[in-house]
Amino acid sequence: MPIANSKPWYREPWPWILMAGPAIVVVAGFITAWLAISSSDGLVDDDYYKQGLAVNQRMARSDAASGLGLAAEVVVGDNGLDLRLFLSAREAAVLPENLVFKTVHPTRAGADQSVLLKRDSAGLYVGRLTAALRGRWHVSLEDQERKWRLTGDWNTDKASTLQLPAADVRRD
Repeated sequence: MPIANSKPWYREPWPWILMAGPAIVVVAGFITAWLAISSSDGLVDDDYYKQGLAVNQRMARSDAASGLGLAAEVVVGDNGLDLRLFLSAREAAVLPENLVFKTVHPTRAGADQSVLLKRDSAGLYVGRLTAALRGRWHVSLEDQERKWRLTGDWNTDKASTLQLPAADVRRD
């Protein structure tokens, strides 16, 4: 009995359709391997033990800010780079001349910033970011001697100002 359709196998669509699935998986595997090798894992800390030992110190600094009754309001200027900060405290507390304002991105360590804020004649602390903040950030404010700190989370897409009350202590 003669075969009516005598095309070679490579001219049929079904073998190619069946081979496309495994071929796509192999290509995706190579792309995944290339991404894993070429980019660093920003979420991994090299020294977990050192980070664990610093927990008590961070809690003590947050408690010190609460004891001083510190609260801050941070405002970003229209250009997205200028920072103005108003720091309030109990009457007995002496406010420092300079503060350190840190922004930490949850997943991209390369986007983190540290800004030195200086007190002006009006009592406001002013400084300038190196890059505009977009999205969600972990924020900390501390004195240069690292005796106290205020922390919080800031989604700059939702609010252009940030309130950092001493009662909102993050236990990280």
